[in-house]
Amino acid sequence: MKNLMVSGTDTEVGKTVLTTAIAAYWQKYRKPESLGLIKLIQTGVGDIELYDRLLSVEAKSPLVFQTPVAPPVAAAKEGRTIELAKVWQGLNDLQQRKDFVLIEALGGLGSPVTGELTVADLAAQWRLNVVLVVPVRLGAIAATVANVALASQTKVHLKGIILNCTQPETEAKLNDLTPIELIESLTNLPVLGIFPYLADPTDLEKLTQIASNLTLIDCL
Repeated sequence: MKNLMVSGTDTEVGKTVLTTAIAAYWQKYRKPESLGLIKLIQTGVGDIELYDRLLSVEAKSPLVFQTPVAPPVAAAKEGRTIELAKVWQGLNDLQQRKDFVLIEALGGLGSPVTGELTVADLAAQWRLNVVLVVPVRLGAIAATVANVALASQTKVHLKGIILNCTQPETEAKLNDLTPIELIESLTNLPVLGIFPYLADPTDLEKLTQIASNLTLIDCL
């Protein structure tokens, strides 16, 4: 697998922490210089700055807006346009030079990239492999089914699902909010791991350990 996009059911579901964990694992157990990390479009300050601070891999975002809202809204507020050609060039450059490219999406699969295109549209058109991050919370099942349906409609290559504990949860609560067998039955997709709650999401040693226990890693 040459690339993997980390997407989610919505914003603030754990895409950045999973992306960091995969990159930290790659950095420790494989060749750091063989990995490229890209945030396709960044609005506001955050992810790329975090990657630069924590990781020793090449990370970039080809298109950055200062306003922390959806790209079409940010572009309108800043009097700019969404230069998708620039985004594609940045991604293509990494894919040409790196063995593996890790891509962090923005928002959920249904989040708008332009006035006409969603994240799912880009993932399908650019032939990206996608993993879906699902937060362990009430409503997660419905959000998962909706995102998977969109992925199917747009012909996204969805590899599977990662459940992310955004809060400390007991095993019983985890099973109640995101029952794995039910989610797999409804989506026909495998759950590739459960990401436990981390009080410090910047602890690289812990992130590496968690990533090594995800079935997802075996797919890379």
